Parts: sequence; C-alpha cells; structure tokens
Amino acid sequence: MGAVLVTGGGRGLGRAVVEALAAEPSGPAVAFTWSSDEGAARAVEEAAGGRARAFRLDLRDRARPDDLVTEVEEALGPLDGLVNNAGIRRESLLALMSDDDWDAVLDTNLGGLFRCCRAVLRGMMTRRRGSIVNVASLSAFHGVAGQAAYAASKAGILGLTRSLAREVGKRKVRVNAVVPGFVATDLTAGLPQPAIDVLRAGESLPGGVTPGDVAGAVLFLLSDRAAAITGQTLVVDAGASA
Repeated sequence: MGAVLVTGGGRGLGRAVVEALAAEPSGPAVAFTWSSDEGAARAVEEAAGGRARAFRLDLRDRARPDDLVTEVEEALGPLDGLVNNAGIRRESLLALMSDDDWDAVLDTNLGGLFRCCRAVLRGMMTRRRGSIVNVASLSAFHGVAGQAAYAASKAGILGLTRSLAREVGKRKVRVNAVVPGFVATDLTAGLPQPAIDVLRAGESLPGGVTPGDVAGAVLFLLSDRAAAITGQTLVVDAGASA
C-alpha cells in the first residue's frame, strides 16, 4: 500500500490510527493533519520515529485539501488510503442553536470530508486503487439530545459512504465507514453523563471500546484483507447496538 492520510491524527481516535499504522513493520508512510494543537501533532511525529508526518488542515478551507494532497504525495508518494476522522461538536438543543453553530458542524464534519474525498479520488481513480474509511458515530443511529447537528453530519457521512462506493468501485476504490461506540477521547470529554449513558446503554462487553479497538477496524478496512468490502458500515461499539 502507498501512503495513508489520516485527518485529525494529533489526538484521540485519529492518533490511535496513526500510531497503529506507524507500528506496522512494513506499513505505509503516514501523513496526518492537525488544526489547532501543533504541539500534540509534533509529539505524535516524534513518537512515530519518522514513520508519520504532520500537516496543517482547516476542514472548512475550500482550497486546502487539494493543496494538502499535493504536498503529501510530493513528500511521501501516492496516497492509497484516506481516513476521514477529524470533526467537531457544538452541543445545543436545536431550538436554541444558531445558524453559525449549525453551519460550522455540518461544513466541518460533512463538507470537509467531502472535500478530502474529492481531493484524493482523482489520483486513486487514475491509479485504480485506494481505500477510504470514514469515521462516523453512534449518534447517527441513536438520538442524543443536544447533538442534532453532530448527528446530522454523521448520518450524512454514512449516506455519502454508500453512494461514493457505488461511484468509484469500478475504478477499484473502496469506501467504507466505521461507527465507534462511546470512546473516552478529547472530543467526548465534555459530554454530559446522561449523553454518555445513552451511548453506552446496552453494551454487551464490559470493557467498552478503546481507541485501539477502533484503530484496528480502520486498519482492516484499509487493508487488502477487506478487498471485497465496500459501501459498508462497521460498528465497533462493544455490542451496544446489538
């Protein structure tokens, strides 16, 4: 496999994916993006021992994804993998949510993902190889009060995944989604306990879900072991949605 790009790889689930890719003995070159915490990104680079490189990306920047792909491919070679992990939350009851907050969540989580997919697909389709993994959320399946915008963006990701898989499959490009259950990360740190209880309700496995569990699912879908899998959603939630 050629190089892999992971958005939001400086912390949380993205960092776990970057670390898992970098730890593979003959794994791909890894590029990952950061938005606001350069220090955390440089720490990931250092820990990876030269196996991963950080690039800045604002997901709401219309032009940046095309330039980013050019920079990454010039530095690391053709991109055969993309993990769309980065995203934001803005908690608010819908009746009280501002247009600015709604637009920020949808444009970052769904619009940014669309632009990153578009940027890598030109090369993947020409080379006739590639795998895209989109990270969604259980909130796409289960209503959580205060997360209407976030849930809408994540549900949109699942629809985009299925449609895009149909569009690019004949060019041997695969597109899948991973839906993590509740994972304790920086993104979920501010969730109120009732929201956490909803997301964890019904977990069948007592250990819950770790970042490493999600990273393992992502690496499987990126790999040739998933060569016949596309347009699918792999749920990693300790059985909460069983």
